Amino acid sequence: MPTIEELITREHERQTNSINLIASENFVSDYVKRNMGTVFTNKYAEGYPGKRWYGGCEFTDQIEQHAIDLAKELFQAEHANVQPHSGTQANLAAYLALIKPGDKVLAFKLEHGGHLSHGAPFNASGKYYKFVHYGVNQGTGLIDMDEYTRLLKEHADIKLVVTGASSYPRAIDFTKMAAVAREHGANFMADVAHISGLVAAGEHQSPVPVADVVTMSTHKTIRGPRGGMIVCSGKWANKIDRGVFPGSQGGPLVHMIAAKAAMLEEASKPDFKQYVKQVIKNAQAMAKAFTDIDSKKYRVLTGGTDNHMVMVDITGTGKNGLEIERLLGEQSIYVNKNFIPYDPLPVTETSGIRVGSPLVTTLGAVEADMPKIVQLIDKAVSGENVSKDVHAFMTGLAAR
Repeated sequence: MPTIEELITREHERQTNSINLIASENFVSDYVKRNMGTVFTNKYAEGYPGKRWYGGCEFTDQIEQHAIDLAKELFQAEHANVQPHSGTQANLAAYLALIKPGDKVLAFKLEHGGHLSHGAPFNASGKYYKFVHYGVNQGTGLIDMDEYTRLLKEHADIKLVVTGASSYPRAIDFTKMAAVAREHGANFMADVAHISGLVAAGEHQSPVPVADVVTMSTHKTIRGPRGGMIVCSGKWANKIDRGVFPGSQGGPLVHMIAAKAAMLEEASKPDFKQYVKQVIKNAQAMAKAFTDIDSKKYRVLTGGTDNHMVMVDITGTGKNGLEIERLLGEQSIYVNKNFIPYDPLPVTETSGIRVGSPLVTTLGAVEADMPKIVQLIDKAVSGENVSKDVHAFMTGLAAR
């Protein structure tokens, strides 16, 4: 068995020598990484700044308050909670604040692009609350607003609407969806786990002005440590805080809050906005490259993307998503198998893959690199060995 240090070294080599297109992953800066591994990991700090259940929290309070202030400023929110351990934890805390067990919730279908914490039956959300789900139009692949509105009319007892996605490549009109939810007496919650960086940079409509609560993870497009955050209106501040602690978790991970503060400092700078612009340009260039190679072999869902991911129907390759994920992974190209709407295959196989641009963009990739990456994918899918080409591409990227 290799030592822990050896495994860390091998993982670093894997990450830096592979083309990683997993849409939910990114590379944190050295600044974020340094703030993650500190003596704050030793500190127990149940409670909130100025209101702790433990002594010795004077510096913890300053760290957490700094992160809260940065989050409020960046997202133009009245209140922020930076303690959730993940985006899913943030969602569960929000449910505790907004609704009661057994209440009915309308959310986006997992198999159409939603998230398991939006009422999947095997998740705690689906066990404690009653979910009904809207999906996408089979013809366009876009969120079906007619179905969304119809379900709100049919289920007059819906207390909460949840929107947000993990595999939906188009912009979400939070303003329109919130207005319809409120017309039918429901509160509105947005989960921007995937697009938090885009929202922070002003490259996607922000749900903060129209939502009761906005949840997010911090390790995707916003390029921070693994964790979650919640921002909300002042009306919900106390309930959100109680939903996090003591409602759904105990002591916060103070070292991770320090890293979130570092992330928020970086996300507030002009160069982060330029990074996010490049993420979107790269994703759009990748979508075009798949279509240019063979639109029947690689059918880009919705015809393109507005964000950081491309959803691809790979039925035309003769392989399923699991086969392609494994085939590419063997040659150091990483994607993930993914449901496509109305998928005839089970979740263990899938007819699609999800491809994202955040991590390769962090490493310096630009639009001109995307056709090269897609060509490598196509060659690997066709049975060619591209390992040397992948290594050469990543070496060239590192040398820029």
